[in-house]
Amino acid sequence: MSDNGDWVDPSRQGDRPQPPPVPSGHDAGYGKPGVVPLRPLTVGEILDGAIATMRRHAALVFGVSAVVALIETGLSVAASIWLLSGLGNVPRPGPAATEQELLNYSGRLLGQTAATLGVTLAVTVLVRTFLTGFMTVVVGKAVLGKPITFGEAMTELKPRLLPLVGVTVLYTLMVTVGSMFCLIPGLWLYALFGLASPALVLEHAGIRQSLNRSRTLVQGAWWRVFGILLLTTLCAAVISLVIQIPFNLSLGFGAAGTDQLAGMSVGQQLLSGAGEVIAATLVGPFVAGATALLYIDQRMRKEGMDIQLARAAGTV
Repeated sequence: MSDNGDWVDPSRQGDRPQPPPVPSGHDAGYGKPGVVPLRPLTVGEILDGAIATMRRHAALVFGVSAVVALIETGLSVAASIWLLSGLGNVPRPGPAATEQELLNYSGRLLGQTAATLGVTLAVTVLVRTFLTGFMTVVVGKAVLGKPITFGEAMTELKPRLLPLVGVTVLYTLMVTVGSMFCLIPGLWLYALFGLASPALVLEHAGIRQSLNRSRTLVQGAWWRVFGILLLTTLCAAVISLVIQIPFNLSLGFGAAGTDQLAGMSVGQQLLSGAGEVIAATLVGPFVAGATALLYIDQRMRKEGMDIQLARAAGTV
């Protein structure tokens, strides 16, 4: 759908005829050609639509998500193992160490830890951003009930990857800095610009345009958007926790002695990493899919997007 411009911001459509805004109480809709009905959605329909997208495109979604999870978790486990090994090789100051020796020791530990976390964070942002963009493209087709292949999704996503990374980094920084001031500004920004990523991918907007589009779509519906984003995050956290419980419980078994501590530490991290991969494979697409559907819902509520979707799906 995005290839013919139907997702474009109405203000950029020039002389193209624009459908009237649809009131939030609109119930008639235009059928359900895809994973959600073409009308303003309820909270349950948004969450169910994300799950339906994962089921309908299971091989595509879970295949890509598993690779992303393996890269992210594999790097995290490798970095942790390397950090533990490196910290063990840093000579500890003796009981009679001077203050300068203690400062040097602390500086080496801090530097090694910061380097490890920095590389891990950078790769995590990249792979999660990719998954978010990929799922947004898939959801855009799933809403219309149209099939999509990996190649088609990548063709759609490739030109948007760098701007998507930029908007993700900027959004994360804004929320982080805002949260430092009594948390409230961070929460406000979290919802206000929470729809920037799907706007950027589907509308082919720039970074500034996508942030402005998110703000426009969220205005007047901040509490609803915030509540759905928070609920989605909480659901994902609970699902992830439940999945990882068996793996985390097993971490306490098998440590036989001090001489096996180093080996068991590596084994425990690998076992914990396996749980994280499974959890991330499931919850990553769910969060990204629900966010994309929330963006589409806001467009149907504010801009009559359901009419354009119905035309693209061939139901009117």
